Amino acid sequence: MTRVLIMSDSHGLTEEVKTIKERHGLKHMIHCGDSELDMDRDELEGFVKVGGNCDIDARFPTEQKVTIDGITFFVVHGHLHNVKSSLMSLSYRAEEEGAKIVCFGHTHVAGAEKLGNQLLLNPGSIRLPRTRQEKTYIILEWESLENVKVTFYTLSGDIVDALTYTTTLR
Repeated sequence: MTRVLIMSDSHGLTEEVKTIKERHGLKHMIHCGDSELDMDRDELEGFVKVGGNCDIDARFPTEQKVTIDGITFFVVHGHLHNVKSSLMSLSYRAEEEGAKIVCFGHTHVAGAEKLGNQLLLNPGSIRLPRTRQEKTYIILEWESLENVKVTFYTLSGDIVDALTYTTTLR
């Protein structure tokens, strides 16, 4: 089974990022920006990472495309795609890149939704969540394209059942 840790908007937190990494010990990890850390900080080692509107290290790319076990991911922060207004611009850009899974942050609102043949994921924020009180991140897992599960976790490692989402990528 493939498992991917996805987080965003950690806004300077270091111990919390390290704790989450150690808790799950996953090979595949994505940070959707606004870490407010330097690109080469130990806490971000192993992450596919992008810069957000609060990141000052110019070495962060604004977008990344990565393939994990045959599935293409498109990763951005979201501020350059106006995700607070609509996900259409982001969805179109990800489609241009051939991505099935789109990871973004910026809004601090945790959620997973299927738009056409894409799965759009916002892990929320582990520092400053909006619309929910839980500080969240995601573990995405799949054995096949027929069974893709999105599990949201709180900063303390508890599952947020109300946000759990299962879908197909066919």
